[in-house]
This record gives sequence, C-alpha cells and structure tokens, in this order.
Amino acid sequence: MADLATFIRGLPKAELHLHIEGSLEPEQMFEFSRRNKIAIPFRSVEEVRAAYAFSNLQDFLDIYYQGANVLMTEEDFRDMALAYFARLNADGGRHAEIFFDPETHTDRGLPFSVAIDGLLAGMKEAEKTYGITSKLIMCFLRHLDESSSLRTLKSAEPYLDRITGVGLDSSEKGHPPSKFARVFQAARERGLKICAHAGEEGPPAYVHEALDILHVDRIDHGNRALEDAALTQRLVREGITLTVCPLSNLKLCVVMDLRDHPMKRMLDLGLRATCNSDDPAYFGGYIAENFIRTAEAVNLSRDEIVTLAKNSFTGSFLDAESIAKHVASVDAYAAKH
Repeated sequence: MADLATFIRGLPKAELHLHIEGSLEPEQMFEFSRRNKIAIPFRSVEEVRAAYAFSNLQDFLDIYYQGANVLMTEEDFRDMALAYFARLNADGGRHAEIFFDPETHTDRGLPFSVAIDGLLAGMKEAEKTYGITSKLIMCFLRHLDESSSLRTLKSAEPYLDRITGVGLDSSEKGHPPSKFARVFQAARERGLKICAHAGEEGPPAYVHEALDILHVDRIDHGNRALEDAALTQRLVREGITLTVCPLSNLKLCVVMDLRDHPMKRMLDLGLRATCNSDDPAYFGGYIAENFIRTAEAVNLSRDEIVTLAKNSFTGSFLDAESIAKHVASVDAYAAKH
C-alpha cells in the first residue's frame, strides 16, 4: 500500500484532536528532565516506551501526567509544540487546533502564563517556518471539580483573544458533561467555541449532555453515539463534526482490532467524521499514520480518504474563506494524484 501511504502523506489536512502534552516523545521527556533537573522513574527511553503498554484510559492518564512533570519553562512548551508541528508538516498538515491542559501545570505550581506563552511562541514559529496555521483550545480536566475549571477560565482572561475555544478531557467515566454546565456557559458568554470529549468510554447519554447542556460546536471522539440511532441521525442532521482518533481507540481498547473501527460506518451514515492522532507519542502514530492504518484496516476508498481530509477543514474553527481555500486545495491535490 505504498502508493496509498504516499497519497495520504501529501493530502492537505487539518488536525482537530491533538493534546499537545500527548505529543511529548520519550526522547524529549529525557531531554527536558535533564534540562530542568527533574527526576523521572525511568532509566532509558526504552523503559518509557515499555511503560506505554497500557490498556485503558486511566492507566494512560497516570503516565501522561507523570510525563508532563518535566515541562517547566516556556522554552519546554515551545520546543514540544515545534516538534509536533515538524511532524504535522511531514504528514501534509496545513492547520491544527491543539488542546492544552492548564490545570495539569497550574496544579503543580507553574504559573498559567508559562504553558500558554510557550505554546503561542511555538505556534507563531510554526506558521513562519512551515506555513501551518493553528488555534488553541483550552481544556478543563473533568476529574477535577468545576470550581477548578472556573478558576482556570478566570486565569485565561488576559489571553482570551488568543484562545479559540474550550474543551473537556481526562477521565470520562463518572464525570458527565453536565458537571461542567456553568463553566461552559461562562466560556460561551465570552465568545469561545465549545467542544467536549464524549462517547469514548462514556455512554451515548454523555454525547446528549454535551449537545444539550454544553451546546458544543464539536464532539471529540463520539464513537459510542453510534449505539443510539436517533442520536446518530441528529449528529448527521445538525452537521456536528466528530474528531475521531483510531489508533487511540485501538490502544485504549475502545476497539479491540482496527478492522472493527467504526470510521467507515460513520462515513456511510453521513457523519462528519475526521481522523486525528489524539496523544500521538503514547498511541503509536501521528495523523498520517492514523489515516494510513485506518484506511488499510477498514478498506476506505480514495474518495472516503479525501472526504476525511475535507471534513477536517469544514469541521475546523477557521473562517469560511480559509475553509473554502483548503477544501479547494484538497480537490486540486486529489485531481492531480
């Protein structure tokens, strides 16, 4: 399938579901731990990779938060972002809307400004170097209480002109979207776009709550929405984008075999599905790898692959003119190859 891989890598695409802290590769974790004199419980890059053999969301989150401890300075966040954008550029990425988790850092004593200033610097440099545009989405950690989210939103006020939206991530089970109704209302009142992880490990009811209580613009994951036919029809009717993450789903045992992944079914049903990498350092592949392996596993047609790329732009928070230009570039690429 070498030709397919080449076609996919060159295909213009956007990434809409990427946790920037989840792009921290083991090599960088070691580099930052040395740089910042932070002890980590691993003696080698190989030991870190071995620790990545988790099988559920909570085991992953435990090591994810451990890895984040090495991020101490603006330079760390900038370098981490630039390493991600270099990989995105190699994968045909033209735009990214990246999640970051301020509470992961403020809870360990870092000022709010350190992470965001570093990320914004990396985003600016990536646009200059690669021509890749990007937007920042600030996520609230759902295993914490809503008062922590409200404090985070307050801390973000000086940066609201540079934050596009808010999201909801971390442990899904037992933490329904309704737990965060007030903070999402406050974010919406400030003009921010709204997304939330729902229907990954949580039930279809969580997708309903994300739509009806948080009034999301996008659903992150959304796989389990397919268990509810009426909900699926509603997502199609309302044109809600799902930011689907196939290799993440495989690694976290949301699907046991990539051949059972619902991506093709989603497209057949008319859902606006997109293909993303989630936490690529931990889940074994960046965006092109997610496209390639999923296309091979569920036998996506060339047209379906092109549809996924177009959906990544139409589902983005870019303005209409930029979306139209990107969609035209996908069509032009497909016509030429």
